[in-house]
Amino acid sequence: MAEHATISKIAHWEGREVLLQGWLYSRVDKGRLQFLTVRDGTGMIQCVVFQKNVSAEAFEAARRVTQESSCEVTGVVRQDPRAAGGYEIEVTDFHIVQLAQDYPIAPKEHGIDFLMDRRHLWIRAPRERAILLVRATVVKAIRDWLDSNGFVNVDTPILTPAACEGTTTLFETDYFGEHAYLTQSGQLYNEATIAAFGRVYCFGPTFRAEKSKTRRHLIEFWMVEPEMAYADLDECQRVEEEFVSHIVQTALRERAAELKLLGRDTSKLAQVVPPFPRISYDEAVEILNREGVPITWGDDFGAPHETALAAHFDKPVFVHRYPVQCKAFYMEEDPDRPELSLSVDLLAPEGYGEIIGGGQRTARLELLERRLVQHGLPRQAFEWYLDLRRYGAVPHSGFGLGVERTVAWICGLEHIRETIAFPRTLGRIYP
Repeated sequence: MAEHATISKIAHWEGREVLLQGWLYSRVDKGRLQFLTVRDGTGMIQCVVFQKNVSAEAFEAARRVTQESSCEVTGVVRQDPRAAGGYEIEVTDFHIVQLAQDYPIAPKEHGIDFLMDRRHLWIRAPRERAILLVRATVVKAIRDWLDSNGFVNVDTPILTPAACEGTTTLFETDYFGEHAYLTQSGQLYNEATIAAFGRVYCFGPTFRAEKSKTRRHLIEFWMVEPEMAYADLDECQRVEEEFVSHIVQTALRERAAELKLLGRDTSKLAQVVPPFPRISYDEAVEILNREGVPITWGDDFGAPHETALAAHFDKPVFVHRYPVQCKAFYMEEDPDRPELSLSVDLLAPEGYGEIIGGGQRTARLELLERRLVQHGLPRQAFEWYLDLRRYGAVPHSGFGLGVERTVAWICGLEHIRETIAFPRTLGRIYP
């Protein structure tokens, strides 16, 4: 009886008869020989169907099977250096589970709208599969590093009563007669849970109703947000660079084949090890104005500014101490220059921009109360957050890393939409 096999571990079954369950990727008709490339979710392999070795029914099925039909292949695993992966299957039986009719994504160029409308099928393509495998490895590396470095995963709400980042980018919904919003960030809740656990993180989807149609923006994206008690801005940056380096080096080690398929120049990623360069906002403004990318002191950076700054470095670069008006209401002030916040962004090289935003949160009740008024935020919705400054407040820091931007950078992608299986962008919620 044939043993059930997977393509990724096919070498284990060399010389034995196996059952492979998957889908047809392509077929080459050579008369009495049919060359079938079959995928099973773990890889691809060539299956050789010789008319004399199978029943008439099996050969006819192999001859008429179409692209993306589901099928079952029985055969003997043979080593063949000419075959991709070094192995092929000498077929003894072949069965079609479901015959696909007129598969819409043919091996030719298609427009992006055509492909996005068929994203549920497009993700089967080798390139898209490679990207999503890199993403899966990035997600696992994130969790592994945090879990191994004293952070506790504490889940935070998706529905919230108030804004975290800004009231103009909220998705509002009715919550049994009350106003509620899809979360922009779990950070405020992380600030509560650090008093119970010291170091925590949340990991999940976040939502921004930004009318931004750029290669860097999604409406729904995934973010991991570590938060640390008794941590200042310097400690925040130290953790960030170790964290990001681990993610990148893990992807290089475990997804070399996928990155090669994507055509990624991995030599640049190999340099992503601590320490990362650090420049202040003041220094960044000087660099930009000197190089003809003008910006007024006090303005936040846009994509052209981030790209120009990161071009000076082979590694991600920290930009720290932004003006208070550039950052969220909870940021701590620089004690030496109150017009600056103890904030920091991490900019990826090669034009990928900000992948992390974070910094030191204020532990001062008076400052936080004043900021709520300045930002026009409803005090009642934040009373619980103010309590964190009344009962055991400590210096604390944290950051949020966007998974999709990080994957786009590691994979060297032109657009962020390919970094998640079913992207939500401005004007697109289908499929």
